[in-house]
Amino acid sequence: MKGFFKSSIGKKLVMSITGLFLILFLLFHMSMNIVAIISGEAYNKVCEFLGTNWYALAGTAVLALGFLFHLVYATILTIQNRKARGNDRYDNQNLPAGVEWSSKNMFVLGAIVFVGLILHLSHFWSKMMFAELAGCEGLQFGATDGAAWINYYFSQWYNVVIYLVWFVAIWFHLNHGFWSAFHTLGASNSKWIPRLKCISTWFTSIVMGGFALTVLVAFFTAK
Repeated sequence: MKGFFKSSIGKKLVMSITGLFLILFLLFHMSMNIVAIISGEAYNKVCEFLGTNWYALAGTAVLALGFLFHLVYATILTIQNRKARGNDRYDNQNLPAGVEWSSKNMFVLGAIVFVGLILHLSHFWSKMMFAELAGCEGLQFGATDGAAWINYYFSQWYNVVIYLVWFVAIWFHLNHGFWSAFHTLGASNSKWIPRLKCISTWFTSIVMGGFALTVLVAFFTAK
C-alpha cells in the first residue's frame, strides 16, 4: 500500500480525492457567501456559529491538511511529468476538446490560486478565526462581523479586480480538475467524459459565479 501511493497512479489518486474534498469546501464557502448577499445579519450568525468551536477548528485543520497534500502531490507530479515528457505536465491522452490549455497549465493556475489564497487568508481568516483565537483587539471590525469585512474589502476597486482575476484562475483549475478527478477514479470511457466535462463546466461556473456575485454586489452597494 505504501508503494502504491508512491506510484504515479497513487499520486494521481491522492490528487483526485483531495481535489474533490476541496471542491466540496468551495461549494460550502460559496453558499455562505450567498447568505451574505441576502442578509449580512444572517451571514454574521453563521460566522458566529462557526467561530472557533471545536468542529470549525477541526474542519480548518482537515482542510489545511487536504490542501497541503494536494499542493505537495501536484508539485511532485509536475516535476515527474516534466522530466518524463519535457514541458507536458499531464497525460493529455483522451482529453475532451477545449480543456487542453488548462490541462497543460494546471500548475501555473494552481500557483496563481495559491497566491490568491494567501491574500484571502490575510484579508479574512486572519481578521476572523485567527483574531478570535489569538484574542486580538483593536481591529476595525469584530471577528464575527464577516459582513462588515466583506463590505470593507470589496468597496475597494483594486481588491475587486484582484479577486475576479483569482476567480478566473480558480475556474480554469477547477473546471479541469473536476472531471479529471472522476477520470482518475474510473469514469474514463468515451460516454462519460463528455458528460463529466459538461457537468464540470456548469458546476464550476455556478460556484465561481457565486463568489464573483458576492464581490460585485458588495462593490456596487458600498456606501
